[in-house]
Amino acid sequence: MRVPISWLGDWVDLPESVTLEHLHEALVKVGFEEEDVHDFAVTGPVVVGCVLERTPEPQSNGKTINWCLVDVGEPEPRGIVCGAHNFEAGDLVVVSLPGAVLPGPFPISARKTYGHVSDGMIASERELGLGDEHGGILRLADRGIVAEPGDDAIALFGLDDAAVEINVTPDRGYALSIRGIAREYSHSTGARFTDPASVVAVGTAEGFSVRVDDAAPIRGRVGCDAFAARVVRGVDATVPSPPWMVARLRLAGIRSISLPVDVTNYVMLELGQPTHAYDLATLRGGIVVRRANAGETVETLDGQVRKLDPEDLLITDDSGAIGLAGVMGGLSTEVTDATTDILVEAAHFDPVTVARTARRHKLWSEASKRFERGADPTLGPIAAQRVADLLVEFGGGTIDTLGTTIVAPPTAITIDLPDGWIDRLIGVDYSADEVADSLVAIGCTVGSTETGWVV
Repeated sequence: MRVPISWLGDWVDLPESVTLEHLHEALVKVGFEEEDVHDFAVTGPVVVGCVLERTPEPQSNGKTINWCLVDVGEPEPRGIVCGAHNFEAGDLVVVSLPGAVLPGPFPISARKTYGHVSDGMIASERELGLGDEHGGILRLADRGIVAEPGDDAIALFGLDDAAVEINVTPDRGYALSIRGIAREYSHSTGARFTDPASVVAVGTAEGFSVRVDDAAPIRGRVGCDAFAARVVRGVDATVPSPPWMVARLRLAGIRSISLPVDVTNYVMLELGQPTHAYDLATLRGGIVVRRANAGETVETLDGQVRKLDPEDLLITDDSGAIGLAGVMGGLSTEVTDATTDILVEAAHFDPVTVARTARRHKLWSEASKRFERGADPTLGPIAAQRVADLLVEFGGGTIDTLGTTIVAPPTAITIDLPDGWIDRLIGVDYSADEVADSLVAIGCTVGSTETGWVV
């Protein structure tokens, strides 16, 4: 699990000058093995520039370069040679000035090329470490960013952030989230923790038909015991994701795809609850969660047509299978640039069912990784609402009252904890208050008895 510093700091108080070493030390104390560190490996000066002139110059080798004058917020514009052609005069771009270092490492200096002294470099998305696109330079207009020449592009794009990577053992699935790691950091250091699930105001939604019809539960456990759906209308799916979200996803190891997909991935990483977005216009009737029929197939988002097993749990509508529950959605209901109305799903699926399906089809996903390790069954409505809120905030959508919430309340387990038992087990004398405070910190409700505690 990769944990960006800025994201962790949203939910737990970090030292003002926090370091990656400090984070690793704090998380090792609560049982997370140190794996690696990640950053964008970009140092300045990297600034916003405005292209004043772009003059194409054909070369003897058949290539055409552009000689550009670029305003970088200094008294005089910089002359820069650029081989890309996807920009015009007036465009805002990212300029790496001499002295900057880009990932590689690739130091930038003024150098003579094609008969000019190029005093910097106009950078692409890939050259900045923000993505894999290298078909042209990065235009701020394509990211929906408004800035001024000379503004610090490193801060603007979140390139000054970094992440620690830790090993999360299979029994600690809750830690595959910023929420879980922030809470554990709080346990390690005593820092104040704010639960991201507590700040989402969940609205009421009903009227969208969702039914669970599991005729063959595995080990007697119904394949889906919670399902929340929300509808957001009028979303502009072509709007770029905000740069801070793109940077955080990149540091977490997930590439930016589109606003709806980025938002679902962001909420999954933040809360630990996988979500899925459907193009509402492609759904036929309501949703039924059921086991596969003999000979049934589904085409998943990776374009593969998969022959299903009767143990596979499916998301279906009137047209048939539209997704492998907890593993991967179907291609027929994929959100595209033409999508305007979105159905958001946040459900809870049986870990054994998801694990067997993922292995059967050799189809491991970030969602299946979390479900098979045990996701929080109460988070669905909160995660669906969080996705809907972000689509409204950044995609201009409107939340509809259409939706549904099916939640089977989890059964509380009561544990009798005799006085002195923890001391004997661990070999350390803890006071009654220390025991109670520790149990409350991990989410338990604690009551006292004459002989100990009831948890």
